[in-house]
Amino acid sequence: MTMLTPGSLLSLDWYKTHEGREMIMAIMQRNMHRRKTFGLLEKPSFPPHLMPEECRYKIFLVGRSGVGKTSTVAKLAGNEVPQVHSETPGIQTSLVYWPAKIIHLNKVVMFQLQFWDAGENALKKFDHVLPACVERVDALLFLFSFVDKSSFEDLPQQLSRFTNPGDDTCKIVMGTKFDLHAHSEITQREIRDFEHQWNIPILRIRNVPDYQQNKTKTDLNEVAPLLNTICEYLWQRDLILAGKYNEGALKPDVKISFC
Repeated sequence: MTMLTPGSLLSLDWYKTHEGREMIMAIMQRNMHRRKTFGLLEKPSFPPHLMPEECRYKIFLVGRSGVGKTSTVAKLAGNEVPQVHSETPGIQTSLVYWPAKIIHLNKVVMFQLQFWDAGENALKKFDHVLPACVERVDALLFLFSFVDKSSFEDLPQQLSRFTNPGDDTCKIVMGTKFDLHAHSEITQREIRDFEHQWNIPILRIRNVPDYQQNKTKTDLNEVAPLLNTICEYLWQRDLILAGKYNEGALKPDVKISFC
């Protein structure tokens, strides 16, 4: 996979348009202050004229204990961000729905992102946990903490452990606790060097609650760029698998039939 120019496949500000706001309403609570939480058998409901195509993806979070995997998923899902770290017991799955407009198709797709988070102790204790997490996985989200340089230096080992040359898994790296960037142990130069060497984007997330009862768009404004980027790279992966993406150029008659 190649690094994408943001907005080359997805319309990044589409969710702010009238059409986008109509779609966003389906994933928001009635008071429009927070997003809905969806169980494994639940999905947003839409009026017939807004029914979008749905694409489902399984994403496994990789990172050492305490790096912020659980709080990252909570932030992306619009849930309460835990204030105290506790080891994830076993496997925890979370569903995130995010609508986006595909530029070259001029149509809206509802991305269903199923995040899988496994506790370090569970991975070590039970042999079946890791195979369950990586089975038919579409993307690997590698996490490090901006205030823990050793977690950043551990990324090459994590990449080598969970990926193979030529595999078709989408790979994204996310730096957590960016709200503490003033205390960051990692320089921007190191970030750029990593992206250049591994050809993998590094996203940044603030692992703190930023929810205010009187501001309905705070949460979306912060997580929308992250969700758009994740969805854009997943869509690029699908194009590559379909043979419709070549060195950043889209081939004609682009159709994705395996979402």
